[in-house]
Amino acid sequence: MTEMIAHCGLVCTDCEAYQATQAGDQAALEQVAAKWAVEYNAPGMTVEQVACDGCLVEGRKCGHCGECEIRACGIARGVANCGHCADYACEKLEKLFAMVPDARATLDRVRQAA
Repeated sequence: MTEMIAHCGLVCTDCEAYQATQAGDQAALEQVAAKWAVEYNAPGMTVEQVACDGCLVEGRKCGHCGECEIRACGIARGVANCGHCADYACEKLEKLFAMVPDARATLDRVRQAA
């Protein structure tokens, strides 16, 4: 499977929700919804809210992706992901990087390859 790197640097193709959605695995989606309900303190989380086809393609988006300001900015700027942006490591990204340092490492790798 080709790696899909979201605007923010998360790797969609590594995400358990993405993988379960692409496999059409309802039981796995139910497990992801239950897990994320606890992890993200969202007790009403449903399968529909975790089903995702990835950040960069048309289709289903899991909960936050549809409202993500980093994703919206990347789309507006027309970049494949933020690693290709002239304003890389902006304030929006720095907030995410504080919580998800792997996203920075992924986007740094993208920038080095460009």
